[in-house]
Amino acid sequence: MGRRRAAAERRRTRPAVIGGVVAVVVGGAGFGAYALYGGTAAGEDTARTTSAAGEKVKTGPLSAAEVTGAAQRFLTAWQRGAVAEAAAATDDAEAAEALLTGYTEDARIKDVTLTPGTPSGAEVPFSVKATVAFEDTSKPLAYDGALTVVRRAGDGEPRVDWKPSVVHPELRDGDKLVTGESGTPPVKALDRDGGEITAAKYPSLGTVLDGLREKYGEKAGGSAGIELRVVRGKESKAAKVSDKTLLELSEGTPGTVKTTLDPRLQSAAEQQVAGKERASVVLLRASTGEILAAANGSHGFNTAFQGSLAPGSTMKVITSSLLIEKGLASIDKKHPCPKYFTYGGWKFQNDDKFEIKDGTFKASFARSCNTAFISQAPKLKNDDLTKQAQQVFGLSMNNWAIGVPSFDGAVPVQSAAPMAASLIGQGGVRMNPLNMASVSATIRTGTFHQPYLVAPSVDGRKLATASRTLSASTLTQLRELMSYTAAYGTAAEAMSGVSGDVGAKTGSAEVDGQKKPNGWFTAYRGDLAAAGVVQAGGHGGDTAGPIVASLLKAGG
Repeated sequence: MGRRRAAAERRRTRPAVIGGVVAVVVGGAGFGAYALYGGTAAGEDTARTTSAAGEKVKTGPLSAAEVTGAAQRFLTAWQRGAVAEAAAATDDAEAAEALLTGYTEDARIKDVTLTPGTPSGAEVPFSVKATVAFEDTSKPLAYDGALTVVRRAGDGEPRVDWKPSVVHPELRDGDKLVTGESGTPPVKALDRDGGEITAAKYPSLGTVLDGLREKYGEKAGGSAGIELRVVRGKESKAAKVSDKTLLELSEGTPGTVKTTLDPRLQSAAEQQVAGKERASVVLLRASTGEILAAANGSHGFNTAFQGSLAPGSTMKVITSSLLIEKGLASIDKKHPCPKYFTYGGWKFQNDDKFEIKDGTFKASFARSCNTAFISQAPKLKNDDLTKQAQQVFGLSMNNWAIGVPSFDGAVPVQSAAPMAASLIGQGGVRMNPLNMASVSATIRTGTFHQPYLVAPSVDGRKLATASRTLSASTLTQLRELMSYTAAYGTAAEAMSGVSGDVGAKTGSAEVDGQKKPNGWFTAYRGDLAAAGVVQAGGHGGDTAGPIVASLLKAGG
C-alpha cells in the first residue's frame, strides 16, 4: 500500500496532470527531465552545515538539479508574467522585480517565450522571443541571454544571480529598457567625402554612431521615431556609455552629421583589427587633430576612444620631454641604464634584465630602458609628470570634446614607487590609442591640437588647449629620439618600409593576472600620427606596431 501511495503521489506532481502545460520551452535532455518533474534529484552531493539557529544551510558546489531547478523557476515565472514570483527566484528580489516590471510596462514587451539551452556549470543560456507593441505599432523581438545560479547568502538555497544583463545583455546597473518616441532623432553620419557611415560597412563604428546620435540627434534637424532602447543610468553615464537603440518600430527622419573620417583609411583600419578581438587603433591628422580612422577588434566597447589602460613605455615620450626640459637627460649625453634600480621600496628592472654600460639617453630611449627613467625619480617632484602631461600634451584634464564620448587620459599625482612607475607608463597612468596618437601628433607639430571627430563649427563647442609648448631644442631632441627608435630601436622592424619623416615608440604594459603584456605602439609619418594597442598581445613592436605602420603607409 505504501509503495502504491508513493507512486500515486509522484504521478500527482507531474505538470501534465496539474495543467498539461509547461511554461518554459525546454531544451536539452538533462534540463528537460528536471524541468518536467521538479523536486530535488536523488543522491545529490550537496553538503550542508548548521547555522547558529540550528537550521541547515546548504553549502558546497551546486548540483545540476539545483542549477536547472532554479533556472526553470525563474524563467517559467518570467514568461507567465508572474513578476514577483520570478523576482523571488533571484538573490535580489527587489531589484529584479523593478526591472522585470519595467520590461512589461516601460519596454512594452509582451508574448514572451523563453527557451533554455544546455547548462554549462552554473550558467544557463536561453533565447528570448517576444513582441514589442506601442500604440498601433508592433514588431517581433529576439535575442539571446544567459543567467547564472548561485547559493543565496544566509541559507545557501540556489537562486538566480541577479544582474540587469539577465533581462537583456546590453543592460548595466541602473539602466532600463524603454519603448516610445525616441528621445533623440536618428542621425545620418557622413564621412569627410560625404559618404554614409553605417555599422554594417564599418563594424567598429557602432558605438561611435550611438554617440553621434546622442550628441547631435536633436541638433541635426531630424525627427524622432518609435523604438525600444536602453536608457542609461548614472553608472553607465559616468562611464560615458551612450543610450542604445535595440529595435526600431517606426523610422524617424534622420538629421545629417559630417565627420572627419576618411573612408579609405577607415576601411584600412577595420581590416587591420579584423580577427584581432583586443586590438584598437586611431589615426589623426597631426596638424589639425582631425580623426581620420578609428577601429576596434571588439565592437561592444570603444577602446580606441574610451579605453583606460596603462600605456607602458609609450609614456616615455612624455617623460623624456620632462627630463630634457629639466636638464636631467640629453640625447647624446651619458645616461645610466643599470639592470636594477630601487625606489620607494620597489625594485625595478629592464626587460630580460639587460643593462647599457656607458650608454647615452638616446640608446636608452631606443631600447626602452626602464631604469634610465626610474633612476631620475629622486630628482622629480610628485606632480612634475602630471603637470607635463596637462600643460604640454593637453591630457588628464577631462575636457576633451571630440564629438562623441571619450577619455582624455589620466596622469594622477603620485608619490614614492607609484610615481616612479608612472614614468614608464605603469602605476596609475591610464591612456587609450586616441590619447597616444595625440602625443605623437604633438611631438610632430610642436603644438597640442585636441583630436576631434566632428568639427567644432558644427555645434560651436570649444576644443581643449594646452597652456604651453616645448622649446625648439627640446622638440628637436624628442623628434630625434623617436626617429632613431623607428630606424634602429625597438620600433625598427614594424616601421621598416615606412618612408619619409617618421618617428615611433613601442610599449609593453604588464597587467595583473595577464600572462602577456598589453602591446602599445605610437608613431608619426609626415602629417599623420597614429597609435594602437593589442591587449594581452605581447610586445608592442610585434603586435600593435604592424597595425600602426600599415595605416601610416596607407595614408600616403
